[in-house]
Amino acid sequence: MAPMTRNFSPGGIPSPGVADYYRRRAAADVGLIVTEGVGVDHPAALGRESVGGGASPVLHGETALARWREVVAAAHEEGGKIVPQLWHQGVIRAPGTGYHPEAPSARPSGTWGPTEGAMVPPDYLELVRQDTAPLTESEIGDIIAGFARSAANARAVGFDGVALHGAHGYLIDSFIWQQTNRRADGWGGDLPARARFAAEVIRAVRAATAPDFPIVFRFSQWKLQDYDARIAATPAELEALLAPLVDAGVDVLDASTRIFTRPAFEGSDLGLAGWAKKLTGKPTMAVGGVGLDKDLQSSFAQPTVMTDNLALVAERVAKGEFDLVGVGRALLMDAQWVRRTREGQAVNPFRLEAYGSLD
Repeated sequence: MAPMTRNFSPGGIPSPGVADYYRRRAAADVGLIVTEGVGVDHPAALGRESVGGGASPVLHGETALARWREVVAAAHEEGGKIVPQLWHQGVIRAPGTGYHPEAPSARPSGTWGPTEGAMVPPDYLELVRQDTAPLTESEIGDIIAGFARSAANARAVGFDGVALHGAHGYLIDSFIWQQTNRRADGWGGDLPARARFAAEVIRAVRAATAPDFPIVFRFSQWKLQDYDARIAATPAELEALLAPLVDAGVDVLDASTRIFTRPAFEGSDLGLAGWAKKLTGKPTMAVGGVGLDKDLQSSFAQPTVMTDNLALVAERVAKGEFDLVGVGRALLMDAQWVRRTREGQAVNPFRLEAYGSLD
């Protein structure tokens, strides 16, 4: 199950319905659940963002951790595995919002990024377009330590690993993307240098957990600031990005794409997950449009039809292109999607209003 923001955690504490929400999917044979984005232990981790901004969970504090123990237990009781997606909104967080509105938003170079073509509402864009102070060396260290504390908390409450959100323009990705990282110190420069922050987060998470505690890392080409952005224009550039992450100890690479079948580079049918596996040898996850005929952004503007494209998934798995398949909207619409699809039954249709429920 791919991570999807639910916003049902007032004060950062998952509501009682969150455990049942994940339990239903584990009980229906979802093998691995990646939770919604969970704010790491840093004051500026969460705030208003372009797609909502209310009641996202955190992974620190006694009350929140107690509730997460219930969530983990619910998934495990049904035979499932579950990992939290550790999240820091970074430049996407609107200043003056969130659980600590006084905290300045964390930006590598103080810039939100390009504004032309951004897939965000105009009122939100006005809140974030002004440049701020870039992160200092000590502030960067504090954020890395916050990721490590949250990872340690994840292991302590029984999660089966952690997933790091390094995609879509959020904090880790904003260090990787040249448009938001214009630093001239040791945290900026060429692509391997811009990957340093991500690598240091991975190292800190590994040190705070255990050698065999799985770390999943999500990355993407597209950003909320620019839906057509590319951090890697060639396979060589992609390898330059991923090699430091592998050296740091990542276990699984989660390639977030709009459509999982879309070729990543000219001259090859391989998708982004396929290229990541080919270049690194690490297990990879593909995601984007499994079970539906539209990508995520299009689903908000156009009619979206549930479809059975699993033959394409199976073909690519059989070829060794990727190892895991992330299913998002289809599982949001129907907790029984895996079982019903396996048995050839009809699944629940796509409904935009499902984004406001914990069904």
